[in-house]
Amino acid sequence: MKATIERATLLRCLSHVQSVVERRNTIPILSNVLIEASGDGTFKIMATDLDLQVVEILSAVTVDGPGAITVSAHLLFDIARKLPDGSQVSLETTENRLTVKAGRSRFSLPTLPRDDFPVIVEGDLPTSFEIPAATLAQLIDRTRFAISTEETRYYLNGIFLHVSDEDAGSGGPLLKAAATDGHRLARFTLARPDGAQGMPDVIVPRKCVAELRKLLEEALDTNVQIDLSASKVRFTLGGEHGVVLTSKLIDGTFPDYSRVIPTGNDKLLKLDPRSFYEGVDRVATIATEKTRAVKMALENDKVTLSVTSPDNGTAAEELAADYAAQGFEIGFNANYLKDILGQIEGDTVELHLADAGAPTLIRQDEKAPALYVLMPMRV
Repeated sequence: MKATIERATLLRCLSHVQSVVERRNTIPILSNVLIEASGDGTFKIMATDLDLQVVEILSAVTVDGPGAITVSAHLLFDIARKLPDGSQVSLETTENRLTVKAGRSRFSLPTLPRDDFPVIVEGDLPTSFEIPAATLAQLIDRTRFAISTEETRYYLNGIFLHVSDEDAGSGGPLLKAAATDGHRLARFTLARPDGAQGMPDVIVPRKCVAELRKLLEEALDTNVQIDLSASKVRFTLGGEHGVVLTSKLIDGTFPDYSRVIPTGNDKLLKLDPRSFYEGVDRVATIATEKTRAVKMALENDKVTLSVTSPDNGTAAEELAADYAAQGFEIGFNANYLKDILGQIEGDTVELHLADAGAPTLIRQDEKAPALYVLMPMRV
């Protein structure tokens, strides 16, 4: 293989693919990226961790000799990062080595043969539809903070995507995304895209979600093609010369989360999400790990936030609010509350409460695509 590529192009692509590669690997080739130069003047760069695979196609400056080789992902990324701006990088293979040249720099790196490089076999992906990248990014942002990190409940370690035909009031069938860790639930809904009908229920793993969100950042004005089966999903960004992310799905059953969404919470509290967030943040300054709870005392048109810590004393703050129901006290985990409030974009947030022991429904308003449920804490 002998080819030349712009440093900026190579660096951007390696920054996408190298984060899929785990730093510590028992299988040496999994530390490598596959680089393939074709006679048509394109480069294909690919990385995998056996569960997730990312492939990107780039334009080369020249391809003098087609070929393919694998080389350490993190090493090549670090080299590309340190090469001078605006330089052209020449890549050439000779006898199990990859020679990288740019300006006056020259590196000779060990390689492994491309035939040993594992490729995820996608199989048949019968469901296929498109979503605007900006919508998909929003769907991820509104739900991923609630993904569980508990490995024992592996079926909660991702975002659950499914379609539903009900919700006639919303003007048609929906595609729903949900994530929960047992303490809080986040759900985002959008109109079901053409082609998504009959789609299997799938759980997209946390690492795939994180990589996808990074890639979306550079393609927010385009559409993303999603192809999936019950065991695999493929996201294609940026069309022909784009990035393709393929992932295995979590093989498990997501719990019926609709059961925990309260429908009869009759106490409505409305306040400004930013001042609420800042108030919680301020009083939680004195909270220790054991007492992360912030107590909310609800009275007519005001809320008093307070935290009591055996080591650090007490803190309290009063907020103006729109509340007309019976007064009571309820406690929440301050970090969970802040995570949810950080997702509310408008000037008002609604909390639908029942009592100190019941889950609370939080949303911007009834038309908002995102909805959150938070379990209270004893305070």
